[in-house]
Amino acid sequence: MSLFSEIEQDKIAKAIADAENATSGEIRIAIDKHCEGDAYEKAIEYFAKLEMDKTAQRNGVLIYLAHADHKFAIIGDSGINRVVPENFWETSKIAMNAHFAKGNLADGIIAGVALAGEKLALFFPYQRGDINELPNDIVYLNNEKK
Repeated sequence: MSLFSEIEQDKIAKAIADAENATSGEIRIAIDKHCEGDAYEKAIEYFAKLEMDKTAQRNGVLIYLAHADHKFAIIGDSGINRVVPENFWETSKIAMNAHFAKGNLADGIIAGVALAGEKLALFFPYQRGDINELPNDIVYLNNEKK
């Protein structure tokens, strides 16, 4: 059984598409069941594996969630990290965690997507001819099955 219902998966994909319609940035969601060690370090590892560091403007954002271990991270590439406030990712995590604490994983992911999308749109607005460089679907990683 999937962590998210089809409706939730569709809502997440729509949130990503909506956010990306206003920006040249890219947002991805990666789901694990378990995460040994630090979620931030694991997110960095998957950021590279998913080739998110290869976007033209280095403005990719990854939300990583290891649901069984109650761990998650939200990270950005060097382009966005240069322009967002120093505490931006931490405040995004707090907003997401408010939903996670209530058992609303999909809503937490959507909140993180919306916050990342707002900053991406501010600093990397959509330009005519922008292409979607990365898919919008949820990536289920090594320790998770669809």
